[in-house]
Amino acid sequence: MVRFPSLVALGAVALNVSAVFGAVPSPDRRADELRLIKTSDEDPGTWMTEEEKFEKLISKRLGFMDITDTLELESLRADKVATRQVQAAAFPSAPSHQTEAKALIAKLVQSNLSTWLNEMAAIYNRYYKGSYAATSATWMYDTVVEVSSANPAITVKKVTHSYNQPSVIAAIPGTSAEVVVVSAHYDSIGSTTSGKAPGADDNASGVIVILEALRVLAEAKYKGGNTLEFHFYSGEEGGLLGSRDVMQSYKKASKQVLAVMNQDMTGYSPNNVIAVYTDYVDTGLTNFIKKLVPVYSDLPLLTDTCGGSARDAGYPAAYVCDEGMADSSPYIHSAQDTVSTVSIPHVFQHAKLTVGFLVEASYF
Repeated sequence: MVRFPSLVALGAVALNVSAVFGAVPSPDRRADELRLIKTSDEDPGTWMTEEEKFEKLISKRLGFMDITDTLELESLRADKVATRQVQAAAFPSAPSHQTEAKALIAKLVQSNLSTWLNEMAAIYNRYYKGSYAATSATWMYDTVVEVSSANPAITVKKVTHSYNQPSVIAAIPGTSAEVVVVSAHYDSIGSTTSGKAPGADDNASGVIVILEALRVLAEAKYKGGNTLEFHFYSGEEGGLLGSRDVMQSYKKASKQVLAVMNQDMTGYSPNNVIAVYTDYVDTGLTNFIKKLVPVYSDLPLLTDTCGGSARDAGYPAAYVCDEGMADSSPYIHSAQDTVSTVSIPHVFQHAKLTVGFLVEASYF
């Protein structure tokens, strides 16, 4: 889980273009494995080793982005800011496909969530640069393939990055090539880069929500108007590495992404709410998702402020979580982020919301 209030919005704060591109890595810097790190939109970037990145930022739970491999995304953001070309997408005023969505929601199975949560948390850690990076990636890919197998039309692919932990994407083709994305990251981090990191809430809980939604739609052989994609990102704890890489490639390929709903932590909620964050996101999409919470879940809505990579690429993005900032899990990024801290009934409510969102978004 990397939260960074000032890094999410496309056009939220003007970017210093000359500073960013004056800091483009030279061959020497790449040879030394230095990374270009930003902690705010105004920050021109600082070169750090992986060890410094952990010691100065990750271990202190400070928000940041590693932009070393995604400078084109920074260029895009800068161009949008300079020309004020911020995308304003239109979304429905209210949900209108409840009968269809609730029939699918009825097929959600809570015990699947528990099974997958225990399997993910049993991996010693899922750190993208750690000894178990490949192990966690294999589990992620194999599980998505298994869940998708009920529908031969679904494609599953690995997206390789500069580190040894690919992201995984499953796609349910629609009648349109336009895409709607639900996403979560599967990597985890502990108090050290090699320490135990079950990452149960952060972010196995988000992953299992997306997995169960995928299973239900796969078994129903669902086909909507828009193509539905399920993104399982790697390297999030290293500064949104996987999601930025994917979104940069989508932008370069001119892929039409209508909406992205990201979920990072869905299982620790002392107030028993669904939190929707309202800053540094697409306002129209966020307002629509806020209207879905009371329709497709049994929990009250909480709004808070805080943010991802899709918005930087100019795609409408929203962020859904289990709690507000003040009451979020105190156990994340430690060996104590275990299954015992996660409420499966709460995760189940997020799964209901996710299926509702996917059906509604099929008609965008």
